[in-house]
Amino acid sequence: MAATIYLIRHGETEDAEEKRYKGHIDVPLSANGIKQIQRLSEYIVHYCSSRSNSLNSSNRLNSLNGLNAVYSSGLSRALKSAEIIAEPFKLKPVVIENLKERSFGVWEGMTFSEIEEKYPDAFRAWADNPLEYSPIEGENTLDVRDRALKAWNEIIRNHMDEAIAIVSHGGIIRVILCEMLGVPLENIFKIEQDFGALNIIELWDYPTIRCLNYVVK
Repeated sequence: MAATIYLIRHGETEDAEEKRYKGHIDVPLSANGIKQIQRLSEYIVHYCSSRSNSLNSSNRLNSLNGLNAVYSSGLSRALKSAEIIAEPFKLKPVVIENLKERSFGVWEGMTFSEIEEKYPDAFRAWADNPLEYSPIEGENTLDVRDRALKAWNEIIRNHMDEAIAIVSHGGIIRVILCEMLGVPLENIFKIEQDFGALNIIELWDYPTIRCLNYVVK
């Protein structure tokens, strides 16, 4: 039996329409973001139940036919999302700091257009090649990859053949998906991750992506 990982981006944040780089800035979920994650939570409950019912009774998951654990970034937008996901399964999210979003350095709190206007060359270089270039005074992609995969590997080692949820951020999730898909990190921006997006990964002898960037409407 494979491990099943529900890899989730947090819900919409306050002022999301302004398209600012939040990074390590701790912004809360918006009212709409809370509703997004509530819908996703209901979907996961039904999905877990359906999945469990298809298994032999000796291979069932926990008594609630659901998740064995929930992990989260410590930033409130992710942690609140994780709490909503965890509640139906009577779980408490475990915070792992390495799941925190990338630091965008001096760009944090700025909109895309503000960065393009103030730092046009640096912004374009990073957008064109996020592996070679980094946000000014921010984390580079290799460092983000290293800490994200460290967290991933630690979690997976503790949950072989179980079902778990990991709630994190767009940058972290893209890195993990690149690793699972064998996609070069230069292409991280070719993987979309909307607010409240669900990705389902099954780990057999190799990872299988069962669901990618699914948003419950």
